[in-house]
Amino acid sequence: MTDENLRQIPFTDAEGNTRTLDGYDADVVLVVNVASKCGLTPQYEQLEELQRTYGDRGFSVVGFPCNQFMGQEPGSIEKILEFCSTTYGISFPINDKVKVNGRNAGDLYKQLKQTPDAGGKAGRVEWNFEKFLISPDGSVQRFRPKQRPDAPEIVSAIEAALVR
Repeated sequence: MTDENLRQIPFTDAEGNTRTLDGYDADVVLVVNVASKCGLTPQYEQLEELQRTYGDRGFSVVGFPCNQFMGQEPGSIEKILEFCSTTYGISFPINDKVKVNGRNAGDLYKQLKQTPDAGGKAGRVEWNFEKFLISPDGSVQRFRPKQRPDAPEIVSAIEAALVR
């Protein structure tokens, strides 16, 4: 799928409006399924650091809360936004809750899951905080949940995408 088409897949934002990735002022987007009560939740800190470091260069993290993994995102969108703001000072957009796996998965995730990771494995999202980097040229790179957002391979992929 081309970046242009991927960027035009509609989803619902935190206010209930229909949006697309094209609606964000960013050439490079890191899509992440997030959760507030997960062992990986501290990754919010690194995600926010990426946003602050690269946001003025055409980059944005875009978060999608998901409650499909052991119920680790049980709250309302209002509670999620409050948690993100007060706990981690999140400045990047957090959208409405979404399913990432199964037949009711959001359309954006149905497409993103076709992207293989570095080991060549595509398919289901493994857990909270799986990351998909969408570059201006339409390429998508997939990073699994345990890869920290500030891992060298993610940072270098972001930097390479920003200079394309």
